[in-house]
Amino acid sequence: MMRTLLSFSQQIERLSSIMGRIGAWAIIALMLVIITDVALRRWFVIGSTKLQELEWHLHGALFLLCLGWAYGRNAHVRIELVSERLSDRTRAWIELLGCLLFLTPYVAAILIFGADYVSYSFAYNEASASPTGLSNRWIIKAFIPIGFALLGITAVSRCINAIAFLFGDEEAARMSSFSRTHAHEGES
Repeated sequence: MMRTLLSFSQQIERLSSIMGRIGAWAIIALMLVIITDVALRRWFVIGSTKLQELEWHLHGALFLLCLGWAYGRNAHVRIELVSERLSDRTRAWIELLGCLLFLTPYVAAILIFGADYVSYSFAYNEASASPTGLSNRWIIKAFIPIGFALLGITAVSRCINAIAFLFGDEEAARMSSFSRTHAHEGES
């Protein structure tokens, strides 16, 4: 049973990882847009509201698509001085309780309100406040629930790993992401 859950965990985390890698490519588009905007302003004295808005759209998409991926890779902010001194069991309990009590309700609220936010924007064909800005504002707003859905599935994966580590047999615990032995095997 635990191996099946861990396999499911790996599958959903793989989806988050794929979307994060796709989102990471937005950095190239973002750099090109910034370079173009700066060059046009500096040497041709041409300002573009569309380019400026596209910069923050790409930045938002990059951040939101990579949010779950970063969480799954432990690339988010943690107090390492404290957590590295804790036992694997304590870290697993903190992760499980943190996900269940804080992260999951927060993600659920963002998904509920984010969906309304996007549907309102789509229904009213929301566009930039600037006459020369980008239209279809709902597209960038849709990245909010998408990004938090990816964070949510990564949280489910982390919970499964914590449960497998805390309540599974020795092999399940070793296969989970909380086993320092497993984590170090993946690094080499």
